Amino acid sequence: MRQVGILGVGMTPFGISEKTNLELFGEAALEALDESGLEPSRMQALFLGNCLGAFEEGQLHMAPFAAAEVGLPVGAPATRFEAACATATVAARHAALLVAAGVYDVVLVGGVERAARMGTDLATTTFAMALDAYHEGPSGLTFPGVFAMAAHMYAAKYALPLPELKKHMARVAIKNHHHGTMNPLAQFQKEIDEETVLTGPMIADPLQLFDCCPFSDGAAAAVIAEEGIVARWGGPPVWVAGMGQASRGPLYLQQDLTRVTAREASVDQAYAQAGLTPADVDVVELHDCFTIAEILAVEGLGFYPPGQGYAAATSGETTFGGRVVVNPSGGLKAKGHPIGATGLAQVYEIVKQLRGQAGPRQVEGAKVGLVDTLGGDLGTVCNLILRN
Repeated sequence: MRQVGILGVGMTPFGISEKTNLELFGEAALEALDESGLEPSRMQALFLGNCLGAFEEGQLHMAPFAAAEVGLPVGAPATRFEAACATATVAARHAALLVAAGVYDVVLVGGVERAARMGTDLATTTFAMALDAYHEGPSGLTFPGVFAMAAHMYAAKYALPLPELKKHMARVAIKNHHHGTMNPLAQFQKEIDEETVLTGPMIADPLQLFDCCPFSDGAAAAVIAEEGIVARWGGPPVWVAGMGQASRGPLYLQQDLTRVTAREASVDQAYAQAGLTPADVDVVELHDCFTIAEILAVEGLGFYPPGQGYAAATSGETTFGGRVVVNPSGGLKAKGHPIGATGLAQVYEIVKQLRGQAGPRQVEGAKVGLVDTLGGDLGTVCNLILRN
């Protein structure tokens, strides 16, 4: 297997956009191509993440249209991926695997979504289609409900009073919104405080409005290439050091929602391939769709033992100068969450960090970064470890 590097990355602002999916993708893809120094005609394939195009624009089979939009050569295969919120990360992993195997030398990978433009009712309904349609959907369960149950389970399992857990969850939101103020592409660039979080509207007890990430429109992209092309590029290389992906069945088979076992299996694969441990990671972009989700993730990724990660944000260990910087981009919570693009937005941030190009949110001396994206009802997790 060959070494694989990332030459160029691109990302649109996240939020609410009047642009179409293809226009958003084109904006991000052309930025990534420009940064790579390669013409679209050099791309040998496109791997595109998109979940809800059928509902957003009545458009399925988007990948070949996206390839044409940015000028990929006729005959280059274009494939759409769907893995709920982990969609773009799964697409990037498959692209990296095929480049490592020698099937392709250089490929374009992207993700795009227009979830905000659908409106809350339709977006909520379509997001819930990533739950188990036989048991979870008919019960009325939504993703806020899943993570609300996880928060109650966590408090009970570790004998932590729920009001205390809610305050620690609030610190996650406060931290990520603070990070978002330093990201000009973030959907939310405004500080919040504990009172704002704890007095917000209740969404799914105990999750309140500011415990939840927004619906978002946006796109992100990357150019992935084999080591020879990377060596000739001349820019600061970022290498794909390790990858992992794992799946689990519906929630009734998982039982304990405080342990995302698919994440533990996936990240173990990535650490093993990279020859690294959690202690080697300087910066992580993880899946904080809800504040409790970040707490579960810092434990599942190995930064804290189970039941000991709840106070990480409160203690300052997951911000600049702390033990490991978590979501310097603002995370899903503040940067935004266009589900088909989220994983590549995480890749975008880690690449910028490892190149020292993150501006005021730069993690000093960052050498190893981790991407963590969770899809569906804790059913798919994909991890990438990048290093400079």
